[in-house]
Amino acid sequence: HLAAVGVTGAGIAATLGTLWVVPVFVLHGVLINFLYAAQHETSHYTAFRSRWLNEAVGRAIGFFLLYPRDFDQIQHYAHHRHTQDWARDGELERPPFGRASYLLWLLGATYWTSRAGRIVRFAGGRVSEHYIPPARHGLVIREARWHVAGYALIAAGSVAAGSTAALLYWLAPMLLTKAAHQLQNTIEHLGMPHVGDVLRNTRSTRTGRTMRWLCWNMQYHTAHHAFPGVPFHRLPQLHARLFTDRGTAPPSMGYFAFQRAVLRALARGRSEA
Repeated sequence: HLAAVGVTGAGIAATLGTLWVVPVFVLHGVLINFLYAAQHETSHYTAFRSRWLNEAVGRAIGFFLLYPRDFDQIQHYAHHRHTQDWARDGELERPPFGRASYLLWLLGATYWTSRAGRIVRFAGGRVSEHYIPPARHGLVIREARWHVAGYALIAAGSVAAGSTAALLYWLAPMLLTKAAHQLQNTIEHLGMPHVGDVLRNTRSTRTGRTMRWLCWNMQYHTAHHAFPGVPFHRLPQLHARLFTDRGTAPPSMGYFAFQRAVLRALARGRSEA
């Protein structure tokens, strides 16, 4: 995955000043955004055998994606423990979507403002998330301050060097192509019942090999929630054991059919709750 990001980054450099830079720029941004799959896997300690390597890679990617690793892990564990529970799921600390708020989230506008705002708020010592235990407030505050310091250092170095490299090869492609990654983020649970049964509250995704590679097999999302300790490369086999071999299938949809269904339902005034 990192090698692919390197190739598209070199592609941007090679195509600057031509129209070819546009598709290469978009692909580069998509690859960067889907690096979250690696951060997710390292949060489960299933990307590498070594615990420290999972943590190191997860922290590096979390810095790159403006998504601090310790905070993400705390939030994600709350999500796994309390999936689709409005009061306790770490990923549901938001109002139910309406059509406008959903479109802003899907396109990435509110995604990025919420991520950046949280880092700044944590760095200022303010933690209000109910799923973060008080004993861990200091952890996410220190982490956010390291992030802010690192971003400030990159900004200062870029200004001093008169360089736009960080903007061209990192921030701009990442920020502008979030919608592609949101196709996966939104399909996994949105519209599923707010119940405790993993076979009812989690959706798998019908897609092809390329998207499964990009997502590190997270399209097998029902299997992942059933057994979150199974590493990404074994999820196809787990899915087969749980469903295919038994002649059953989990709730599943394709990306664009799902988006059409969500937008149609929200336009008709259907409540997410």
